[in-house]
Amino acid sequence: MSDPTTIAVGSKAPGFTLKDQFGQDTSLASLHADRAVLLVFYPFAFSGICTGELCEIRDDISRFVNPDVQVAGISCDPMYTQRAWADDQGFSFPLLSDFWPHGEVARAYDVFLEPAGMAVRGTFLIDTDGVVRWTLVNGPGEARDFSVFHEVLATL
Repeated sequence: MSDPTTIAVGSKAPGFTLKDQFGQDTSLASLHADRAVLLVFYPFAFSGICTGELCEIRDDISRFVNPDVQVAGISCDPMYTQRAWADDQGFSFPLLSDFWPHGEVARAYDVFLEPAGMAVRGTFLIDTDGVVRWTLVNGPGEARDFSVFHEVLATL
């Protein structure tokens, strides 16, 4: 991971297409076609902090998935791990696998931690034009605070 300011607010978000937990191709363009999208990069499915963060989204889903915004989680875990985790935890939103080429999308968003082979906790709010409107990057072991996201979303 280099300087997390590489993806600057106001810049065009790097496009991608990844498999979701059901094996369906999901592109950034399809996610932000008619509403903003919150990309939530996380290190590992089934890990403590990641489970807590995504359960926070699940438990308050109407604030993360509604006519104004769609949330999508992204990690370097294989698609099958994403599916098992979603089924286990009841996650109804897309979990995208950045498994192969390993970490390619996390690298594009400058949140890939090479020595560990994982994404750090990068959070990006992207508007319907594909422009980054807010970012938050937390390192390993640092849980993110979604409260600021809700304030920023209200300004779009």
